[in-house]
Amino acid sequence: MGIADQFKDKAQDLADQAKQKAGQGKDEAQERGSKGRDRDQQQHGSDASTGLRDRAQDAADQARERFDR
Repeated sequence: MGIADQFKDKAQDLADQAKQKAGQGKDEAQERGSKGRDRDQQQHGSDASTGLRDRAQDAADQARERFDR
């Protein structure tokens, strides 16, 4: 095996390691995101999006009332 082949193999090994680390980082980020969503649902109940929608609708109604005056 020549020196060029050794460098080629080393470069391929490093590329494989980088891909593996990137995949692990992505998995960890997804896991943190799902934990955050779970925590939000526990804190705000399962109807959190409905509550936000209601608040947004109320704010829009108030803005329309002020504009109509």
